[in-house]
Amino acid sequence: MTVPFGRLVTAMITPMKADGELDLESAGELARALVASGTEAIVATGSTGEAPALSDQEKLQVWATVKEAVGHGVPVIAGATDNNTRKSIELAKEASRLGLNGLLLTVPAYSKPPQAGLVAHFTAIAEATRLPCMLYNIPGRSALNMLPETTLTLAQLPNVVGVKEASADLAQISAIIERAPAGFTVWSGNDSDTLAVLRAGGYGVVSVASHLVGRQIARLIAEELAGHPDRADAIDRELSPLVDALFCESNPIPLKFALNELGFRVGPPRLPLLPASESAMRLIRAQLAKSTIDVKAPAKA
Repeated sequence: MTVPFGRLVTAMITPMKADGELDLESAGELARALVASGTEAIVATGSTGEAPALSDQEKLQVWATVKEAVGHGVPVIAGATDNNTRKSIELAKEASRLGLNGLLLTVPAYSKPPQAGLVAHFTAIAEATRLPCMLYNIPGRSALNMLPETTLTLAQLPNVVGVKEASADLAQISAIIERAPAGFTVWSGNDSDTLAVLRAGGYGVVSVASHLVGRQIARLIAEELAGHPDRADAIDRELSPLVDALFCESNPIPLKFALNELGFRVGPPRLPLLPASESAMRLIRAQLAKSTIDVKAPAKA
């Protein structure tokens, strides 16, 4: 199975009100603004979307809201999995019922299963749905690295269409790219690795920074694919300080602050995350002032 998720996928935040409740109106507004600024597909309720802090019902509300906002032409991928295999299967079925276009299969945190357990866990989820599935390897949050052999084993499943690789291990990512079956796609899971992953033969990026600079990231990808590495390098150098600022504290703390500064009502993160520190706020404000921002906040009445 192949699926046109696109080269630039945004891992979207979950907007919240000041009291910590979901702000679905702002979620719809943000989703539309992301598409207008270059996003080709959206991951809803991934790690950037604070999935561990959301109830199952809240996840469904976010999925339905985002899908309705962007319409049939923009794929929405559900962050529907955790370390509970049975619950993940139930949520995968709900994502299909709501008309979503794919699933993000995230390496389970806390449980630390063996590699064979990862194969069994993801196989059980993938076989319970017809939706295309994107694997997600993020050792920095899961405390477990999905090895290339495991990824390549799962790549044989007909609806496992690719992997978001956030290991920052270019040798590992290159090994997956070199040995992947036809139709299996590798996206960078880190904004800072986008160019390196493209040059290793990867397809694109599942991005956080695309909330702010989606058109510029899309142009970086286009220049690299068109055989203009110097132009791609120049864009990458220009974006790097902003990208670094967006990860000065745990994601999505800096990003939520940045979006609020730009006029989006996205609210604070939920506990156990906290709002940005004073030092982080100063750094982010400084980088926003120096950067060209692509996303446009909705006009307020």
